[in-house]
Amino acid sequence: MTGETSVTLTLDSRDEAVALFGSRDQFLRLLREALGVRIVARGDVVHIDGNEPQVDQADRVFQQLRQLLKQQGSLTLENVRTVLAVVTQSEDRQGPQSLAVVNGRSAVRPRTDGQARYVHAMKDNDVVFCIGPAGTGKTYLAVGMAVNQLRQGIAKKIVLVRPAVEAGERLGFLPGDIAAKINPYLRPLFDALNDMMDHEQVKRYMENDIIEIAPLAFMRGRTLNQAVIILDEGQNTTVPQMKMFLTRMGQGSKIIVTGDVTQVDLPRQTRNGLLDAVHRLRDFHRIAVVYLDQNDIVRHPLVQKIVEAYEDEKPRKKRE
Repeated sequence: MTGETSVTLTLDSRDEAVALFGSRDQFLRLLREALGVRIVARGDVVHIDGNEPQVDQADRVFQQLRQLLKQQGSLTLENVRTVLAVVTQSEDRQGPQSLAVVNGRSAVRPRTDGQARYVHAMKDNDVVFCIGPAGTGKTYLAVGMAVNQLRQGIAKKIVLVRPAVEAGERLGFLPGDIAAKINPYLRPLFDALNDMMDHEQVKRYMENDIIEIAPLAFMRGRTLNQAVIILDEGQNTTVPQMKMFLTRMGQGSKIIVTGDVTQVDLPRQTRNGLLDAVHRLRDFHRIAVVYLDQNDIVRHPLVQKIVEAYEDEKPRKKRE
């Protein structure tokens, strides 16, 4: 039998508490009912009591909501419902938020609550922007979603797109066909594909145009129906390029844009297409914006520390 436990959270301010609890404590009531815990809020202090697993879930829900609040500036009822679904289903990684993609060894699935929110957003929306640092699984999970939709027959085609900012006009001077020219810039997408599918199958799909690779500039003038279209390194697009890319979407298609806004290769004075699109479109129906952070890094443990060190203004002291 699971014992009773309690957790006390101290919020940053009364304003944060008001935003977390919702108008007339709407969000707070929903959390109590959904999680079966007692939540008492006094000022900026929150006390949670109940069975240990439920209290743990409530604590995780509050941490996710606080993260979303810092990123978005406000919370919606849909945000709260999504976080509740992610946290309560995460005990079973084969639940609705998981990707049923199997590479012969293991399933591709979210490994953090933030990643689970990302998968949830990809399943529920037609356009998803995912912003986060290196190692958070932005590209890998997007490819997993695309392969999953292809195998289920929901999508007929996967299109992998990346801006070749570093190449500039030199792209035309590289040897080989367009696949060979753009290959260095799409390597992360290829790596993810080969993790999830047999190499020969990937090759066949590319030969039959079921999987297509394309530099961003080659997308102009096209309309793609029943496709999952992934734009990787979206932070390296200009505003006109992002508009052009997003308007390639045809019937039954899904667009996923990933990017790390701390690694921009555009000229200094150029307006960033990814940040501009998020600002313009974030409140549209069936368009989602997901932010991942250091807590969602799933590479080598040192990657998280490296990201944190580069984000700090002052050098971090060496820790044992």
